[in-house]
Amino acid sequence: MSWQRFKKYFCEVPSLGFSIDISRVNFPDAFFGSMSDKIQKAFSDMDALVGGAVANPDENRMVGHYWLRNSSLAPSDELKSQIDENILRIKEFAKKIHSGEIRGADGKFENLLCIGIGGSALGPEFVADALSRPSSDKMSVFFLDNTDPDGFDLVFERLSGKLGKTLAVIASKSGGTPEPRNAMLEAQKKWEDAGLDFARHSVVTTGNGSKLFNYAKERNFLEFFPMWDWVGGRTSEFAAVGLLPAALQGIDIDALLLGARLMDEATSNKDFMKNPAMLLALMWYFCTGGAGKKDMVILPYKDRLLLLSRYLQQLIMESLGKEFDLQGNRVEQGISVYGNKGSTDQHAYVQQLRDGVNNFFVTFIEVLKSREGDSVEVEEGGITSGDYLRAFLLGTREALSAKGRESVTLTLPDVSEKSIGAIIALFDRATGFYASFIGINAYHQPGVEAGKKAAGRILEIKKAVSALIEQNPNLTIEELAEKSGYVGDEELIFKLMQK
Repeated sequence: MSWQRFKKYFCEVPSLGFSIDISRVNFPDAFFGSMSDKIQKAFSDMDALVGGAVANPDENRMVGHYWLRNSSLAPSDELKSQIDENILRIKEFAKKIHSGEIRGADGKFENLLCIGIGGSALGPEFVADALSRPSSDKMSVFFLDNTDPDGFDLVFERLSGKLGKTLAVIASKSGGTPEPRNAMLEAQKKWEDAGLDFARHSVVTTGNGSKLFNYAKERNFLEFFPMWDWVGGRTSEFAAVGLLPAALQGIDIDALLLGARLMDEATSNKDFMKNPAMLLALMWYFCTGGAGKKDMVILPYKDRLLLLSRYLQQLIMESLGKEFDLQGNRVEQGISVYGNKGSTDQHAYVQQLRDGVNNFFVTFIEVLKSREGDSVEVEEGGITSGDYLRAFLLGTREALSAKGRESVTLTLPDVSEKSIGAIIALFDRATGFYASFIGINAYHQPGVEAGKKAAGRILEIKKAVSALIEQNPNLTIEELAEKSGYVGDEELIFKLMQK
């Protein structure tokens, strides 16, 4: 790529030390002109969303996650007060936990067990892993983010003998989502088996009046934090869902919010060539043809950003993967997202990226600061391990470009609360812009709900068949189907009976 093209398509955000380079995407100069109407509409749609419009028409809800990191944007004083009060309560609660004012049965809380699924787990896990400082973290963090019994046992093995100093945080908007409910009940049994009061070691983040809220209220849990219906799970990292675990771990949530707020300011710029989120969304549109024709590979060259691709999978795929557009036309939209980390990926699938099917574009994420303190010289000339890591990123980028494989490069100054807040906010806004380009509702998830309903039906079949087997264990699959009323579901019955 030429130096002139790089300078033309390089965008910086000085307040964050952040930059985006789109010069290695092979769009013609005329591309931006062809997108002019879509760009203006995306800005207008975003302004309406931030202003409090009903941006999720299917559920008749506002979409207010931008208000979480700048409460002055909230459309009413009441909402602003709720947001500000929530942040203050989180800080005060974390302070009481850290000081030992609120204690477990065996003394000061030292461990944090976060229970959730989807947006109630992926964001908190990413932030916890990215910003962990084992020598100075206020609490050691563990997660239950599935309904896998063996997975539960693995975590509780690590917490063996420590439950009296472990605080559980259960996050579920409705309280009826099976995975966090099951995990909570499994956890409760562990505490009870240890002779401990689970409620005196537990906090919930949930909707007011939800099943979980009522359950926790009846048992006198330690504290309650809100989940508002105008914040979706995958955009809830700056609500109590994400801020509470972060604050308890000892992460500076003010700096996290500051990074997001500064990126929000940068991505509100109506000059699209100076707006990193708009540039990112435009590259997605060009690379995929606005129809998901290529996959998005997330390649952070930093161990601390390993979980970023998992977080972005939900944010992007759940937001953009839609069967119908806003007019009800069948469009089957979406962008597939995958990735691990560099330089590990160079020894895994970069071979295919360079020489195989050209069905992807790469987002490289570069971090300028290699570590705290000095580095060991691993090669003459002052070459360090960090120099190698950066060389591998730049070299891989060159190797892909030489084969016409497209990439975007995002550069962060470091991995800190401020930069993590910024990267979350960047992809958040880019997803919203892209959704406007293709005319879909980014803020509902009917496919997820369909999966939940199907799982519920399967469990009903399980109950019916189990009752019949208890009466007569010699019944055939066909007999079970007939007697239970589930003729046509013989395969499901067979699978359910497998041991």
